[in-house]
Amino acid sequence: MTSEPRPPALPDASTRRAVLLAATLGSFLTPFMGSAVNIALPVIGREFEADAVLVSWVSASYLVAAAMSLVPLGRLADIRGRKRVFLLGVIVYTASSGLLAAVPSIGPLIALRVLQGVGGAMVFGTAVAIVTSVYPVGDRGRVLGVNVAAVYLGLSLGPFLGGLLTEHLGWRSIFAVNALLGLATTVVVIAWLRGEWAEARGERFDVWGALFYGATVLAVMLGLTRIPSPSGGWLLFAGVAGLGALLWWERRVDYAVLDTSLFRTSRVYLFSNLAALASYSATAAVAFLLSFYLQCVHGLTPQTAGLVLVAQPVVMCALSPFAGRLSDVLESRTVASAGMAVTVVSLLLFASLDEGTGIPFVVLGLAILGLGLALFSSPNMNAVMSSVGKRHYGVASATLGTMRLVGQMLSMGVAMLVISSIVGRVQITPERIPEFLRASRVVFSVSAGVCFAGVFASLARGRVRP
Repeated sequence: MTSEPRPPALPDASTRRAVLLAATLGSFLTPFMGSAVNIALPVIGREFEADAVLVSWVSASYLVAAAMSLVPLGRLADIRGRKRVFLLGVIVYTASSGLLAAVPSIGPLIALRVLQGVGGAMVFGTAVAIVTSVYPVGDRGRVLGVNVAAVYLGLSLGPFLGGLLTEHLGWRSIFAVNALLGLATTVVVIAWLRGEWAEARGERFDVWGALFYGATVLAVMLGLTRIPSPSGGWLLFAGVAGLGALLWWERRVDYAVLDTSLFRTSRVYLFSNLAALASYSATAAVAFLLSFYLQCVHGLTPQTAGLVLVAQPVVMCALSPFAGRLSDVLESRTVASAGMAVTVVSLLLFASLDEGTGIPFVVLGLAILGLGLALFSSPNMNAVMSSVGKRHYGVASATLGTMRLVGQMLSMGVAMLVISSIVGRVQITPERIPEFLRASRVVFSVSAGVCFAGVFASLARGRVRP
């Protein structure tokens, strides 16, 4: 038997505000770091004399580690307490950020990004679950919109502050600033967040299932980065075999780390997650490609490139609370599907970039992309969290986060594959700009096709409300 959750399902207003504040701060941290680091990748590559594919692993290593651990940690949070896992994640994230500010070479940099990815998974895998635990259904769209706005605020400030810090204090200052923000978040959680949320308390944690899950995700994601080499094919084969072993195992245990019945019994849960996977698979590489485009093709400084890239998350941040509130009134599939359609338009615009494209055109495309993602993200998250019971909030939040990370890795994997095939494993120099532009157009065209397919997955979820 599982014990009753603590505190009550609907705690007082001050507790709800503290939960929202802590979750908002936590949700700001990881996207701020990611977008700030992306703008510094060309500088990191020059300092360590690394090619574009190796430098991309500064981002990819974080994504792989987080994707491997998200669902197991979300399940652990349901059992042991979401606040406890959230706080531990902030501490791990903060400590690794401090160490990253002093790395001597790209090897330790990538290794510490793995540790930071595990800490980040603890944070954003539980933040949404905690918020959902304390707010009633009628208010969820609004508060989840605030949470998503915090994510996009991090994405907004990341390129600008990341470029500013990189240009004036060096790229290491990005990690130092994140360590300070992590310390502030730790203080907020310890001082103000009262109570614990663990509706699956007393259930066993499926250790073998967690190991199967992590190994499967690792094989798939590494395989995607190594296609078309033979090792990439073998890793993908191992990942598919691991998925089969995972599904076989999870059907045999009483308390599975990944409850596959959620996908079988809930059409909303299944297609909302597939729509999220399509959305992130289509859009995650945009900032990576445009960072190189703006700095290598147009010759912008990191700070100026960051100012251009901020157009997308600013629009997302401004409109996400509205989109979340809209999903409390209208069907989520209507709002989210419209957002995905708008996103397709932006990707088709980026597929036409060349050396003569003006900066205002890039800004317009980013603003349209921001509108599309704002309309999609909050309503889609609301649909996922409203389709499961309380004891599955941690797993549902983590599964949605995994869709985001696997989608990001798929997006980066396609980008790296295309760049390796067309440009080669070399630094992006002026002589290589025509090849880079050709590769970028291929990536954006493929992404538009993936997002177009995602529109139909979003529509197929059906109604959330009776």
